[in-house]
Amino acid sequence: MTDPDCLIGLDVGTSGVKAVAISQAGRVVATAEEGYELSTPQPGWAEQDPEDWWRAAQSCLGRLPEGPVGLSGQMHGLVVLDGGGSVLRPAILWNDQRTAAECAEIEARVGLERLIELTGNRALTGFTAPKLLWLRRHEPETYARIRHVLLPKDYVRFRLTGERMIDAADASGTLLFDVANRRWSADVLDALELPGEWLPPAHESTEIAGAGDQAAAALGVGIASPGPVSVVLGTSGVVFAALESYAADPEARVHVFCHAVPETWHAMGVMLSAAGSAAWVRRALGVDFGVLDEEAARWEPGTEGLLFAPYLAGERTPHADPDARGAFTGLSLRHDRGALWRGTLEGVAYGLRDSLELLRALGVRAEVGRVSGGGARSALWLRIVAAVLGLPLELTESEEGSAYGAALLAGVRAGVFSDAAEAVARCVRVRDRVEPDPGWREAYELGYARYRKLYPSLRPLEDR
Repeated sequence: MTDPDCLIGLDVGTSGVKAVAISQAGRVVATAEEGYELSTPQPGWAEQDPEDWWRAAQSCLGRLPEGPVGLSGQMHGLVVLDGGGSVLRPAILWNDQRTAAECAEIEARVGLERLIELTGNRALTGFTAPKLLWLRRHEPETYARIRHVLLPKDYVRFRLTGERMIDAADASGTLLFDVANRRWSADVLDALELPGEWLPPAHESTEIAGAGDQAAAALGVGIASPGPVSVVLGTSGVVFAALESYAADPEARVHVFCHAVPETWHAMGVMLSAAGSAAWVRRALGVDFGVLDEEAARWEPGTEGLLFAPYLAGERTPHADPDARGAFTGLSLRHDRGALWRGTLEGVAYGLRDSLELLRALGVRAEVGRVSGGGARSALWLRIVAAVLGLPLELTESEEGSAYGAALLAGVRAGVFSDAAEAVARCVRVRDRVEPDPGWREAYELGYARYRKLYPSLRPLEDR
C-alpha cells in the first residue's frame, strides 16, 4: 500500500506496538497493533527482548500505507549493543525496580541538589542511568562489551534505518542529560564514570521525528506550547504542562524534561496507578465498568467520607516512594461496591490534583485540560476529575495517543508542516468538553484536604 499523503506514527509501548496512519489534515486513515510479552525473571524486574519490538514494528508497518514514519515509545528502558550492533541482553524497562542501591549511589556521587539542577530529576529506579550502574556491578562481563546505549524506540529506528540517534525529550529521562542546555551532561557522565561515546547523538524531536511517549502523547492532544495541560488517565496518570523555560522543582517531585517542541520544556507529575487502580478494583469486584459507573453515580461527591489511596504500585508524584501502598479508609456499613468504585475514581482524581498543584507552583497557569487514556471513556470519571481539578476537560477527535503525536512529528520532519505548532493547528480538533460541576466543588475541596493526610498517616505502616 502506498499513499504519499499519509503520515505514520509508531509507538513502541510496554505491552505492544501501536501504529497509526493519518492524512495531512490529521484524519486517521488506518491503525495497526501487535502485542508482545513482558518478562519478570525475578520479583521487581521487568525486561523485554528488543527483537520482539522489531518484529511487532515490522508487522504493523506492513499493514499500513507507506509514508514518513515518526517514532514514540516507552521511556527510560536500557538497550545495550556491542560494537557490531547486536543486543547484549534483554532490555531493562522503565518499570523495573532493581536499582535502589544504584539510585542512592548516583545521588551520593553527583550530589542531590546538583543532580536536580542538571537533569531536572532525582535518581529513580525507572531511569536509565541506574540500570547501567547495576550492569556494571552485577553483570560485569556484559558491561565490558557495551559499545552503544539506546532507548526502546531508538532501537527500532536503528533497525529501520541503521542510524543511532535520540531526541532531547527521550534523552531527558536517562538521568544523563543536561536538560536545561539540551545536551548530554559531561558532569554526570564523569561523576558516574560512564563513557559518553556510548550515547547516540541528541537532536530535537522535530529533526528526527521521535519523542518519548508522554511528550508525543501531549503533542497529539495539542500541547505544543504553554496553555492547556495534558491529563492522562492511562494505566499511570499524568498531568503534563509545557514550559517556556527550564524550571526544575527543587525537590524533584515532578519530572522536568525537554519537550518534543524545540526550545520548549515540560513538567509532569506521574502517578503510577490511575486507570491501573480502576482495573484492579474492577477485577476484584468482578463487575463491568458500565455497571460500576451506574452504581457509583448514585453516591454523592465525597462518598460519605470514603477515601482511596491509589498507591498500589508505589508512587512517584508527589511521593517518590516505591514502598507506598494503597488503602481504603472511612468505610462504613452503608458503603457498597458502587461506593468503592466512586471512592477509587475520586482517589485517583485527588492524586492528579497533587500533580497539578505542583505544576502551578512552578508557574503553570492551567485553564483547561486535554484528557486522554482509557479512563477518559468514563463520563462519570471525567466529571469527577474536572470537579477535583477545577478545570474544564476537553477530548480531542483522535484517541491514538503517542502514535498520533509521532505521526505529527513525521509530518514536521517531512516538511508537510512548518513546525509543531502548525501540525497541531491543522490536525488536532476538540470534539467534546466537560465543565466542572459547581455543585461538587465544596465536597471535593474538603475531600482533597482529607486525602492529603492519607499518605503521611499510612506510610509508617509500611515500615517492617
